[in-house]
Amino acid sequence: MKEADRQRVHDTNDEGLRHLIHDHMKVFAKFTSENCATCELLAPPFAQFADDEQYQPIAFLRLNSDQNPVARKLMQEKIAPFFVSYCQGQLLECDSLTEEAQVREMLDRLRAYVPVT
Repeated sequence: MKEADRQRVHDTNDEGLRHLIHDHMKVFAKFTSENCATCELLAPPFAQFADDEQYQPIAFLRLNSDQNPVARKLMQEKIAPFFVSYCQGQLLECDSLTEEAQVREMLDRLRAYVPVT
């Protein structure tokens, strides 16, 4: 993993998530879990998306759902990896995704989203 990738994906916790979704206009969060093969499989594309110039206005976050009860509750009965998009502190979309194309589609919807002012 390149140094820039690591810097663009911010590891945080429940409290950090609450602050960061209000500090940034748009946030894309990935909730992971221990020993999750799909989480590991999607880690490189997630880092590449974070480093992609077209997604620079979006803050990329990663949380371990096993260690963060609010993240785990948001997932409800879903499994990791679980992706969540926010705009202006409001949850737009959330779902368990297992393929890079699905992650890109959700990210593109967030990028294209125009908030109501």
